[in-house]
Amino acid sequence: MAYQISDECVACGACAQECPVSAISEGDGKFQIDADTCVSCGACAGVCPVGAPAEA
Repeated sequence: MAYQISDECVACGACAQECPVSAISEGDGKFQIDADTCVSCGACAGVCPVGAPAEA
């Protein structure tokens, strides 16, 4: 199951830097995860200061 980023996102970019498959990009006011690219490793969730990424 791919991860999704909630509205809690503060657009710091920590998650995008940590993603091993580059599935995370900056969206409109928050970052977003490409579900087709995400490998559900959880690296993004581990570095997010507000806990925005979570399994869908």
